[in-house]
Amino acid sequence: MKDIALRAGVSESAVSFALNDRPGVSEVTRDRVRRVAEQLGWRPSTAARALSGEGAATVGLVLARPAATLGVDSFFLQLVSGIQEVLAERHLGLLFQVVEDVEAECEVYRDWWAEHRVDGVMVVDPRLDDPRPVLLDELDLPVVVIGGGPDGGRPGLSTVWADDSRAMASVVERLHTWGHRAIVHIAGLAGLAHTDRRIRTLRAEAERRGLTGVRSVTTDYSEAQSAAATRRVLASPAPPTALVYDNDVMAVAGVAAAAALGFSVPADLSVVAWEDSALCRMVHPLLSALSRDSVSFGRTAARELLALLDGGPARRVPVPVPHLIERESTGPAPGA
Repeated sequence: MKDIALRAGVSESAVSFALNDRPGVSEVTRDRVRRVAEQLGWRPSTAARALSGEGAATVGLVLARPAATLGVDSFFLQLVSGIQEVLAERHLGLLFQVVEDVEAECEVYRDWWAEHRVDGVMVVDPRLDDPRPVLLDELDLPVVVIGGGPDGGRPGLSTVWADDSRAMASVVERLHTWGHRAIVHIAGLAGLAHTDRRIRTLRAEAERRGLTGVRSVTTDYSEAQSAAATRRVLASPAPPTALVYDNDVMAVAGVAAAAALGFSVPADLSVVAWEDSALCRMVHPLLSALSRDSVSFGRTAARELLALLDGGPARRVPVPVPHLIERESTGPAPGA
């Protein structure tokens, strides 16, 4: 402040008023002080702002997932890219942490709140029995839930969501058109709200069409568990003719496991991946996949959190439904 005051030819109090956007100085003086501050490379101190009650200029994101599965998960990489893009426009930081489970995630929120580390948080992977919304409400932390459904939730909680039910229904409809009657869903983590919606939709679509060879198998999203689940279902007396995987890495691992058992894709087995990525377009055969703009998903979530921080109301914001891109891994069921 002394350096800026000296160069701008004003008092230190005038510098404080100008940089904190408070009344007490003219617009001419305010502009001069800001120009000098920019020339000197000055930036506001986040720690000082937090101590003075002006906020931390940081938002938080915690992932309660096995760390080994995150490095190859294209969805989260793109989601974080979209979030960071919007935060950068407001010169806000992203405090990111990976933990083992939801209990540890809740402890992180308590620590952040006690230390004034964040102004708000984005919550991913909504659970069926989720303690986080209640805790964050008690802590009075603004929150946007990414991936929540169109119903449920708590007042004051914003949600950005994709319609997994419609996406799964579209996949079943297309596979049914190809003549597939035995469809297995190699799903992600049990207990997640979007996993449950996909499983329930698959079951409902199967009942509506009178299909009996349809079921879901949950995993931890890893290629190892995906391959193991694929081997189990294909070794059954009546193996499926189509497999739907909850992400791209699982689908690639499943195709490799099927090939090792002598199954040809798509002649013997059609495969659909939930998340389209470069990986789906680099393997053989090219994978049919549900596609969505995950970067845009992150941008939308970040904008909703900024709107809350600016005093806006909580909202439920849908993003476009993932759509199926058909490539080489899907085709008619054997004998259809």
